[in-house]
Amino acid sequence: MSECTHNCSTCGENCGERQQPQSLLKEHHSKARIGKVYGIVSGKGGVGKSMTTCQLAVTMRRRGYEVGVMDADVTGPSIPKAFGIHGQAVGTADGLIPMESRTGIQVMSTNLLLANETDPVIWRGPVIAGVVQQFWTDVLWNCEFLFVDMPPGTGDVSLSVFQSIPLDGIIIVASPQELVSMVVEKAVKMAEMMEVPIVGIVENMSYLLCPDCGKKLRLFGEGKTAEAAARHSLPVLAEMPIDPALAALVDAGNIEAFEGSWLDAAADLLESR
Repeated sequence: MSECTHNCSTCGENCGERQQPQSLLKEHHSKARIGKVYGIVSGKGGVGKSMTTCQLAVTMRRRGYEVGVMDADVTGPSIPKAFGIHGQAVGTADGLIPMESRTGIQVMSTNLLLANETDPVIWRGPVIAGVVQQFWTDVLWNCEFLFVDMPPGTGDVSLSVFQSIPLDGIIIVASPQELVSMVVEKAVKMAEMMEVPIVGIVENMSYLLCPDCGKKLRLFGEGKTAEAAARHSLPVLAEMPIDPALAALVDAGNIEAFEGSWLDAAADLLESR
C-alpha cells in the first residue's frame, strides 16, 4: 500500500484515507431570519445589475414581503445611494444591524461601514471576500427575500459568494450588445460549475420608448440575450428599457418611487419557487 499523499484526487475509490470534499457553505447569524436568497450577477460591469437588484427589492417589498439587499460589490457599492441611505451601520453585542430604507428594505454595504462614504475601498481580494462572508454571518437580517448584488465578472468575490452563501438561485443581467451573448455564457457556465440554479435572464437597456409616438427604439439593435438564454433553456424574465426618469430617481436616492412594472414576471416566478 503506497503512502498517503493527502491528495484524495490521486487515490483510488477503495482507499481508506479517502475523504469527501468539505462544504464551504457558511451558516448565517444564529439570530438572523432569512428566507430565500438570490444572487444578481453579470458577466461584465455597466449592464445595470445594481439597478435590477434595487428594482427587484422594491417590487417584492410592495408585495408585502420583508426584503434585504446585501451589497457584495465591495469596491463599487451603489445600493445605499439608490435608496438614499447615508451614515454608518451600527453593531451590538449580537451582530451588525442592517440599515433600512424609507419603505423598510434592509441594506448592508461597505459604504455603510466607512467613515466617509466617498472613501475608496483599496483592499486585496481575500479581504474583500472575507467582508462579504461577514455580511452573511454577522448581520442580523430579518427578511423573507435577500438579494445579493454581486460584483461583475467571475472573480474572487463572486466565487466566495457562490461557495459560502447557500443561494436559492441567481438572476443574470445582460445588455443587448453582441458581446453580451458571450458574457452571458460565462456567467451561466460559472453558475453551472458551482451547481447554483439559474432563475433566468434580465435584459437591461433593451430599448428607449419614444416620448412622442411610443415606439420602442432599439438603440443597441436587436438583443442577443434571448438567443443566449435559449441555448441554455432559460427564460428571459424581462426586457427593461432605458428610462431617464428612473436614472434621475436613483441619482436622487429615491429608487422606491419608480413606477415601472418590468420585473413583475420575475417577481411572480420568485414567489412561486
